[in-house]
Amino acid sequence: MKHKLLPFTLISIFLFMLIKPNETFSGASEGLLLWYQIILPTLFPFMIITNLLVRTNTIFSFTKWLSPILCPFFAASPNGTFAILTGFLCGYPMGAKVTADLVKSGKISNNEGAYLLSFCNNTSPMFVMNYVILKTLKHEDLLFPSLIILLASPILCSFLFRLYYLKKKQFSSHFIPSSAHPYFHFQLLDQTIMNSFEVITKVGGYIILFSVLITLLKELPCTSSLWRICILPSLEITNGIPLLLATNLPFSFSYICVMALVSFGGFCSIAQTKCMLDGTDLSILSYTIEKLITAMVTSLLAFFYIHFII
Repeated sequence: MKHKLLPFTLISIFLFMLIKPNETFSGASEGLLLWYQIILPTLFPFMIITNLLVRTNTIFSFTKWLSPILCPFFAASPNGTFAILTGFLCGYPMGAKVTADLVKSGKISNNEGAYLLSFCNNTSPMFVMNYVILKTLKHEDLLFPSLIILLASPILCSFLFRLYYLKKKQFSSHFIPSSAHPYFHFQLLDQTIMNSFEVITKVGGYIILFSVLITLLKELPCTSSLWRICILPSLEITNGIPLLLATNLPFSFSYICVMALVSFGGFCSIAQTKCMLDGTDLSILSYTIEKLITAMVTSLLAFFYIHFII
């Protein structure tokens, strides 16, 4: 059945693109602009620097100041705190990339990498503030509460996920810090830049692909509430949030749905995360389930806030 479904799906998309060339062009243009104007300048410099921090062992100097606070709270190793910091501050898919880099370089175990991935690959706070709250929802009063909810939900879920990954033992890093750090040289910088270019190009490809897909699917004559509220917006959050708000649902319900979608990240971010995990044994299926659980917790927190606190 699967062997028949894939060719049918691909051929259908190809024919739909031929029938709807203007929509295809529009979706690709929107995806390219999103990547070029926002994703590239935001993530690319961080990819270079974080890669250098990992490959030169400089992360030990960076994390030794944070580990006394973050290690006991998150039950992570000192090196794992670096993934936590970047995952909460830099946005998709930096948490996944740093976690994968730490696993591949042997600085954290595969089990700790899976645990960190379960909660530290999140939407950038800058994206939440600028795009979600101020530009799209246009409710400045929701700025601080929304950030708290989106930070609190993965942190709360980390206590749940560690019951599975921790197994009654603290994580210990395989990396033994040494005063002798690898020398910086331009060949290392060249390799880091090329690696970062490859990664950011893959991210751009997924963004363009999902932007085209969501633009084409909007043309289908489907009026199902499940399609308009759940399936279509969940493909990609930048396009998905306006779609949710265009359904003319009560604002309280729309807000809960938007917060859940931002927490989940959309299937485009799932695809981006998958390409970050290449070369590791980290499971994208487990990650997807964990993001759905986090989205559920986020929706509950948003429901409680919008109905009982405001």
